[in-house]
Amino acid sequence: MRTSEELSSHLEHPLARGHTPAGAFTGAAGGAACGDLIRISLAIDRDSAHGRIADAGFDASGCGATVAAGSATVGLVREATLLAAARIGAGHIARELGGLSAAKRHAAELAADALHRALGSAARACAPLVQQEGRTLVAMSGGVDSAVAALLVARAGAQAVGVTLELWSDPENDGDLSCCSAQAVRGARELAHGLGMPHLSIDLRSEFRAGVVDHWLSDHAAGLTPNPCVRCNGSVRLDAMLELAERLGSRALATGHYARVQEGPLLQMAVDGSKDQSYVLSALSPRSLARLRFPLGDLRKPDVRAIAERAGLSVARKRDSQDLCFLAGTRQAAFLERHGDLGPRPGPILDLQGKVLGKHRGAHVYTVGQRHGLGIGATEPLYVLATDAAANTLTVGPRSALLARGMPVRELTLHRGGGCVDRVRVRSHGRTHGCRLTDDLEAGRHAGALIELDEPAERTAPGQIACLYSGDVVVGYATVAA
Repeated sequence: MRTSEELSSHLEHPLARGHTPAGAFTGAAGGAACGDLIRISLAIDRDSAHGRIADAGFDASGCGATVAAGSATVGLVREATLLAAARIGAGHIARELGGLSAAKRHAAELAADALHRALGSAARACAPLVQQEGRTLVAMSGGVDSAVAALLVARAGAQAVGVTLELWSDPENDGDLSCCSAQAVRGARELAHGLGMPHLSIDLRSEFRAGVVDHWLSDHAAGLTPNPCVRCNGSVRLDAMLELAERLGSRALATGHYARVQEGPLLQMAVDGSKDQSYVLSALSPRSLARLRFPLGDLRKPDVRAIAERAGLSVARKRDSQDLCFLAGTRQAAFLERHGDLGPRPGPILDLQGKVLGKHRGAHVYTVGQRHGLGIGATEPLYVLATDAAANTLTVGPRSALLARGMPVRELTLHRGGGCVDRVRVRSHGRTHGCRLTDDLEAGRHAGALIELDEPAERTAPGQIACLYSGDVVVGYATVAA
């Protein structure tokens, strides 16, 4: 039978098993959980304008199918260009072995994971590829929005290249609910290959931990309520992909965010206000915005799903992820305890006169404006008015005590003069409030400022981001101060 012949050939005479080329980039997949482990190593011709793979090798342990898959992968990538190799997925490897049963398909998937981790490392470190007009890198998360963005880029005549970042790995999380897990990377790769696109995956776990999660943990320990998505988009995730786009010979990066770019360049709210993501993109610099493309900015979510259905995309009805990507499927309190050593720290709940009303679980798990989860009874609803991490206390009171006309902010960045600011948003999908800056500030960075609201509104938790608008255009951002 042809299948057994090809599988047997790779088992009996594996290509370059145990060989690691000089200066190779290596990717690994598998391990203790499944018992199979595979490593793929690639050497890139640094004089090649297209990133030719000059040599390849592999090593594997576990079942015979894993060894055969590693051998088949080496055969497929030798002398291929980096982007041609990025088109190879588990299906190609299985076909190279004459077809694999469902039980053995896992071996091809591991080999593809290892190959793409090696390709990602090579793409970030090897000599830049020759610039190609129209080549566009597309950020893909495995969801419907990024898949349709990729589809629209390709339909516009550009050479679309997909990329997915692996940002977090935690066995306690639900990888299917996360946009940055190993499962999400595999799903995005399959989508890209189904659209005929090359796909690269980049391991950014250490940078994400240091640049986003550690800050989020330390802010919580200090009694703040940070927004990690703004930090991630502003200084970690999109910057890494823009750098990769440059190395792949692409001047542009497209994403599935609901936002637009106007002359300036400045960020503009999306047509679909219910899906608008200008808030979480507010920390992007104009330099980055100049190279970003948002194909969904003029579309509404139902239209995006309809496009996906007409194109036969498997994710057309996939639900949107709701949690922070590194929380996916786990409770915030459990995450804080596991990763930040921020376990239960019972302390007093105080009223505005300092009277003890009850006990809380730890000031770090509450936020200003929170109503539920206090565990105390009262004749009227009580809200968290303030948290004091050092004293480990909560101060609570009626909603009226939350209302304020002034919002102090720190670390303010303005892309235009402060006189144009007329709206502020303090939550990702919250309403915008009419406002003005009390000082006439010039464009640039400022240590702090005071935002005066047109009408009293609930005070925002310190540490949150205040996104500043002129009409529907983002003209600055700041961090809410205590």
